[in-house]
Amino acid sequence: MDVDTMVGTELLRLRRRRPEVTGGVLAGTDGMVIGSDLPGTDATHLAALAAAGFGVASRVAATVRRGEFREAMVCTATGTVVTYPAGQDALLTLVADSTDDLEGLHAEARAVAHRAGSALDARPRVTAPALDARAPHVVTTTLPRRTGAPTWRRPPIR
Repeated sequence: MDVDTMVGTELLRLRRRRPEVTGGVLAGTDGMVIGSDLPGTDATHLAALAAAGFGVASRVAATVRRGEFREAMVCTATGTVVTYPAGQDALLTLVADSTDDLEGLHAEARAVAHRAGSALDARPRVTAPALDARAPHVVTTTLPRRTGAPTWRRPPIR
C-alpha cells in the first residue's frame, strides 16, 4: 500500500471510530497538503494555518523549555481543532464537533499521527542535485528596456 492510500485510510478509519471528528488534514510543516478527509472546508487553507500555528507553538514550547511540541488546540463555540506532529516533517490536524472525550481523541489521534508520520518518514527523500564546483554560480543577463509610459502609478498618500 502506498503512503497516500495509507494516509487516506487512516483518516477515514479515525472518523469512523470517532464520530465527533468531522474531518482531518495531513500536511507538511510547510503547509502543503499530503492527504485530506475534510468535507466542507478548504484543506489547503487549513493546512497552511496549521503549519503557521505549529511554528508559533513550537517556538513557545522552546521558549518556555518544557519539552517538544505535543499538540496545539483551538477550542471554538461548537468544537475543537487539534494539530499533532506526524513524523519529522508533517502535521495531523483534526476538526471535531464536541470535546466530551478529549483524552480518548488525543490517544487515537496521536496513534494515527505516529503511524502516518512513520510511513512518511520511511519514504525516500527527494534531494536537490549536487552543484558542480566548476560551474558558474552567477548568471548575468540583460533585461529588455521598457518603452513607452509606465502602466502603473503609485496611489496618492493621504
